Amino acid sequence: MLYDIKLALDYAFEAPAAGARQILRAMPLNIPDRQRLITGAVSVAPLPSSRVDRFDFFGNAVTEMAFSEACRNIVISLDARVEVTAGAAPVGPASTLHELQEQIRALRDLGSHSPMHFLAASRYAPEDPGIHNWASGHGGGYRAVSDIVSDLGHAINTEMRFDADATTVDTPAAEAFAARHGVCQDFTHIMIIALRGLGIPCGYVSGYLRTLPPPGQPRLEGADAMHAWVCAWCGPDAGWVEYDPTNATFAGTDHIVAGYGRDYADVAPIRGAIRTSGGHTSNQSVDVIPVGS
Repeated sequence: MLYDIKLALDYAFEAPAAGARQILRAMPLNIPDRQRLITGAVSVAPLPSSRVDRFDFFGNAVTEMAFSEACRNIVISLDARVEVTAGAAPVGPASTLHELQEQIRALRDLGSHSPMHFLAASRYAPEDPGIHNWASGHGGGYRAVSDIVSDLGHAINTEMRFDADATTVDTPAAEAFAARHGVCQDFTHIMIIALRGLGIPCGYVSGYLRTLPPPGQPRLEGADAMHAWVCAWCGPDAGWVEYDPTNATFAGTDHIVAGYGRDYADVAPIRGAIRTSGGHTSNQSVDVIPVGS
C-alpha cells in the first residue's frame, strides 16, 4: 500500500514565547521488507534559529528545533509518502514462554533492537501488581509467546473501552486499567506492563493508521491522530511481532511505523519547552490517505 501522510502541529501563545525548543519524532521509518519511506520533509514556521535532523539510539528520525526570537505561533508540518508492503504478524515459530527465558539469559547483544532493553520497567510502564496478577491468567510456561501476546491484547480490547476524553498523556496506566477506559497510549502501556510482568520483552510503537478503510471494512479506532501499539519479542525464530490492542489485531499494512521505544517517553511525537507568561493552545491534525484509492 502507498500512503500520503500529513501531520500538522499548531501552537499559539497568549504572550510572546521566548527560548522555545521542540523535538519532533514523527517521520515514518525505513524498515527492510516492511516499509519504505519514499519521500519526507518537515517544515517549520517561523524558521528556527537552529535545527538538527538526526537519528536516536533506537533508529527513530529526530528533528530538534530552537527559537531564539520570541514568537506567538509555531507551526510544524510533516509531509511523507510511504510504501507499506507487509505487517508484523508472526512469520516464524514462536518460542514458548519457558524457552524464552532460557533464550534471554543467553543473549549478549546490546544493540538498539536487543530484547534486553525492553524487559525492565520504564517511566510510563512501571511495575504494577494489579496488572501483573491479571496478566498471569493469560500466560503459561509452555504456550507460544505469540499466542500469549494475541490473547493479552484481545483481552485488553474486550475489557477496556476506547474513550478519547477519559485520560491525558500523563494518566498512569494503572489508573486507566482500573477504570477500564482510555486511548491507544493507555491500551499500549497496560499491555507492555502485562507482558513484561510475564518476562516477555516488549516496547512501544508510535505511528499512523490508515484513515479510510477499504470498502466494507470498519474504520479503526485512533485513525484521526498518531497511533500506538506494542512490539514484543517472541524468540530468535519468530523475532519481533507487533500487536494493536486498541483494535485487537496484529499490525498490518494499515499500520505505518514512526518510532520504536521502551514507552511513550522514548517516542513522544513532540516534546518541548518554552518561556512565556501566558497560556497556550495546541492543535494536531493527521491525514493518512491511500494513494490511488
